[in-house]
Amino acid sequence: MVKRIISLLILVPIAIVLIVLSVANRQSVTLALNPFDRSDHVMSLTLPFFVFLFAAVIFGMIIGSAATWLSQGKHRARARTSKKEAVKWHKEADRLKADTEPKDERTGLPALGSPGR
Repeated sequence: MVKRIISLLILVPIAIVLIVLSVANRQSVTLALNPFDRSDHVMSLTLPFFVFLFAAVIFGMIIGSAATWLSQGKHRARARTSKKEAVKWHKEADRLKADTEPKDERTGLPALGSPGR
């Protein structure tokens, strides 16, 4: 419940800002992809300005996320190595624990504790 309230407190203001930006930037803008001839309609795109604005923000977030993910690769690799090593040492500890438990001489099974326990 608290998580839902916190997400609403964050997402509602962001939604309000996005709606205000969309309404304020409704005018159509032409993006010319041909730098030598701006009148070339084949390589131009006419859309409301907020579409270009949101596309630029999303593109920047994707590029930033990819750069962060790539730069943190060494940390993820170290975490994988540490996890494998921890599993190995846990198995070793379990094996040593099983080897040092007192065994019943007749059956070879681990001995039961005293009846009072």
